[in-house]
Amino acid sequence: MTAVPHLQIKNLRAKIEDKEILKGLNLEIKGGEVHAIMGPNGTGKSTLASTLMGHPKYEVTDGEVLINDEDLLEMAVDERARAGLFLAMQYPSEISGVTNSDFLRSAINARRGEGNEISLMKFIREMDKKMNTLEMDESFSHRYLNEGFSGGEKKRNEILQMMLLEPAICILDEIDSGLDIDALKIVANGVNEMRSADRGFLIITHYQRLLNYVKPDFVHVMMQGRIVKSGGPELAERLEAEGYDWIKEELGIEDETVNANV
Repeated sequence: MTAVPHLQIKNLRAKIEDKEILKGLNLEIKGGEVHAIMGPNGTGKSTLASTLMGHPKYEVTDGEVLINDEDLLEMAVDERARAGLFLAMQYPSEISGVTNSDFLRSAINARRGEGNEISLMKFIREMDKKMNTLEMDESFSHRYLNEGFSGGEKKRNEILQMMLLEPAICILDEIDSGLDIDALKIVANGVNEMRSADRGFLIITHYQRLLNYVKPDFVHVMMQGRIVKSGGPELAERLEAEGYDWIKEELGIEDETVNANV
């Protein structure tokens, strides 16, 4: 990890099959910064997260993405993770037969590399500490990964992974969806504990309520597959109060949707 992590997205275009979703998106995230992306449904927010992480369903057709001056788009998914990129998914997968603790320790060791594996006792201490922060019962460590977890438990488990892996750039894709207010505060507490100059955040959300607890430095509005407006926390507050129509009117946007499921 460099002293100050740096993610640069330049004119990024991506499609699924023959449908272009990202249409020239530009964004720069540095360590110590929290960026929030908001926007109506179907404007490409989750596509951006998946494309950055290397989901094979999305094809990059133009643009450049650099992480610490290295070409992210030339990296395989595991190489992106080792380079410091992390995605907390909107819909985490269930993996039967693999315990949470085994998965997490394997992920940490894959990130650390051969010869630098974490000891079992240190892993247990770190995991117990982070689970306590997230108010997760110790039984979670022995359960199969996300199997039988509620939506809120899955989201907390994503934050647990982030806290243990200590990535350089964290992408949180609607980590607040489906959470009640108590769970939201717990998840936000985990995110805030990770904030530092060694880490940058990209938070994708529909709601101001998460940003009441995780204060962003920058707020961006995404429409038609690109960022159309940026500002500070006050922008999110105005969106909560007034919606998106004023932005569409200001920019002459008639239809902001690029795909109903992105």
